[in-house]
This record gives sequence, structure tokens and C-alpha cells, in this order.
Amino acid sequence: MRYFVSGEQQRKLLLNALVLMFLAYMFLQWISNGMMYFHRMDLTVESVVTYYNGNEEQFIPAKSYDGMLEVLHFHLFSMGMLAVTLTHLMLMTDFSTRLKIWLSSLIFFSAIAEELGGWLVRFAHPDFAYFKIAMFITLECSLFVLIAAVTQSLLSARKKIKV
Repeated sequence: MRYFVSGEQQRKLLLNALVLMFLAYMFLQWISNGMMYFHRMDLTVESVVTYYNGNEEQFIPAKSYDGMLEVLHFHLFSMGMLAVTLTHLMLMTDFSTRLKIWLSSLIFFSAIAEELGGWLVRFAHPDFAYFKIAMFITLECSLFVLIAAVTQSLLSARKKIKV
């Protein structure tokens, strides 16, 4: 953490390269997250409802409580780690403190809400599909903004480094 707060990233070429490689990896994760979503459903309410509640005519079973709980368990940990890592890296950007707090809150909220959206569609009401879609878009956009902002900040710092 001291690395980002003290501005040492401008003097540490190797560490910058490692963080950039991590960000490239996270960009690939961001792409695969979108690909997985669109492989299973799209941005229509009908597709989200069908994915979670099933469709007898198409022989698509509803998602089970056990299956959803298993996915939730893994996603809470992995998305939490992703969010905390990206928001910590964001501390090195030139964003205002207010914007950093807003983006950090947005990414944590949208990660939890996107996961909760499927549960609401399945066990509360199908109209929560609108919420699920909105939170997926919010999560993907906030992840992209964080990845792009930290990448841009690191690339700018690399240009200032005198080798």
C-alpha cells in the first residue's frame, strides 16, 4: 500500500510492469465474465427469467438452491478479492478522493447486487430481472473504468521514469 500512497510507483519500473501484467489479466477476466453472461443469457428480461426459473417447453430446468449457493459462495470471495485489489490500485490515480470513494462503493455494491439479482429473480419475483441486468451492466462498466484508469495512471508514470 505504501508503494501507491508514497508515489514510489514512479520509481519502480519492475513493479509497474507486474501491476500492468495483472491489469492485463484482469482485462481478460472482464472479457470472460461478459462472455459467460452472454453465453447463458442476454440483456432481455425473458432470457434472465428463463435462465433462473427455467422453461418447461424448452426443457430448461430452474436453478436449484444448492447450485446457486455454490456459485454465490465462490463469487463472494473472488469478486470481493477483485474489488479490493482494483480499488487499492485505484488509490494511485489522480482521481479526487470523492470520486475514489464513489467508484469503490459502486464496484462493491454492484458486485454484491449483481449476484443477489439472480436470487431475487429465482426466489422473489421475475421482475427482478431488470435489476439483475442493470447490476451486470453497472459491474462491468465499473470494472472497466477501474482497469482503464489504473492502467492509464501506470502508463503515465512509466513515461515520467528516467531509466
